[in-house]
Amino acid sequence: MAKIISFTNQKGGVGKTTTCVNLSAYLAVMGQRILIIDLDPQGNATSGVGIEKKKGLKTIYDLIDNECSVEEAIVKTQIENLDLIPSTVDLAAAEISLVSKPDREHILKNLLENVRDSYDFIMIDCQPSLGLLTINALTASDSVIIPMQCEFYPLDGLTQLMNTIRLVKLHLNPDLDIEGVVRTMKDNRSNLINQVSQEIIRFFKSKVYETYIPRNIRLAEAPSHGLPIVLYDPSSKGAEAYLSLAEEFLNRNKIKYKSITKHTKIKLRGGDK
Repeated sequence: MAKIISFTNQKGGVGKTTTCVNLSAYLAVMGQRILIIDLDPQGNATSGVGIEKKKGLKTIYDLIDNECSVEEAIVKTQIENLDLIPSTVDLAAAEISLVSKPDREHILKNLLENVRDSYDFIMIDCQPSLGLLTINALTASDSVIIPMQCEFYPLDGLTQLMNTIRLVKLHLNPDLDIEGVVRTMKDNRSNLINQVSQEIIRFFKSKVYETYIPRNIRLAEAPSHGLPIVLYDPSSKGAEAYLSLAEEFLNRNKIKYKSITKHTKIKLRGGDK
């Protein structure tokens, strides 16, 4: 049965979607069966794995609105073992439609029950807010990964996020845990960034992954090509960081995996890269 993990941080621009997409892609390449759920109306995870937002595409909004089944909404990406439930700007209306639905906080959890046995991990890319969609994600999840940019403002908003997680644990999902904290966009040349990094470690202790994600131009370019970094530039510093994070993630979960390097041929649907 899949472990469900939400990637969340109400502060935008902290590398949340980048981390969700690239960690998921590496896990798939390493043999794990992965489903990404794009729960952000911006749909960046959808475009980030190369899925075109064309007319007739079934999305997470259609699923929430009972217009399709979860199986109908799943799209296969070009990477073997990596599937996606896409999102478009239409999802913005879901916050309104959810308000009047019975048991509204558990809708996503109930929808995912039918596919949990088909995957090892279900990764939910949340929008940068703490509304009903994010509450649904946290209620459905076993744990949370918090990407945090090593700067003051993301750290300043931490209290609100932790309070939301505490309330969800108290009222909706007592088993919700923090899977880990990923330090993103880290530049070791800055004393302030290093100080903030140490403050994150002081607050979260062992929950902070040893691997951090550096600022990297290739990581920033990859989404515009509809490619995870493992396909766009596997020899880049950003790719090396996400490969290291995937290994650390699997080791923490005590899962054996297929080792890969930047020279490993990636198994694609329709042929190798």
